[in-house]
Amino acid sequence: MSLALSQVFRGPLKLVIFDCDGVLVDSEETCCRLCAQAAREAGWDVPDALAVHTFSGMSLATIQPMIERNAGKKLGAEWEPAMQQRFVVAMKEGVEPITGVHAMLDAVQKLGVSVRVASNSSCEEMDVKFEKTSLSTYFDGRIHSARDMGVPKPQPDVYLKAAEAEGVLPCECVVLEDSDPGARAAVDAGMACVMLRAPEKAVPDWKGIERIEKLSDFPHILSKLVKVTP
Repeated sequence: MSLALSQVFRGPLKLVIFDCDGVLVDSEETCCRLCAQAAREAGWDVPDALAVHTFSGMSLATIQPMIERNAGKKLGAEWEPAMQQRFVVAMKEGVEPITGVHAMLDAVQKLGVSVRVASNSSCEEMDVKFEKTSLSTYFDGRIHSARDMGVPKPQPDVYLKAAEAEGVLPCECVVLEDSDPGARAAVDAGMACVMLRAPEKAVPDWKGIERIEKLSDFPHILSKLVKVTP
């Protein structure tokens, strides 16, 4: 076990919790572009080229006041649910799995570790994403939505809810994330966090975070944690 993960993880490994966008399905850029489009509609000029940089990992509840501040206008109570439906429609038109995700999940299953998903996306949106990418069977009945809870990341509530549903302690969990807000939520939940990050992008210097650059590395890390005893 790496020094970084040992700062938080106590073992044995009982639950792996996955973020959704950017970890399991390649939908984050699409959603960020839709937010950039909505920002432009409101009067804030966010080009598509800066969409991911501007909105990555953020919930709609955070994005709406951000657009309102920069556009100088209120968007109203219907903006957030309307954007959620735009996301759902976009996912129905097509979404791709992250490269190597099925092989990674099969390898995790062979380790005999339980899995759950905890995302800022709504359950409705995730159902569409998982159906389109043939991931539904891995997570049937094991999906948790921070949006539906009303407490989005970086608040840790959705990760704590997933652990509670499994009946395990936070220190017995490992989270796979790709965004800073999601990693912050995992760390504040008291969970070890592995971040999927390209080599040119820095990882936050927070306790309990390990870095991988491709999904195929994740089962190797977990195989070591399965053997850890408290």
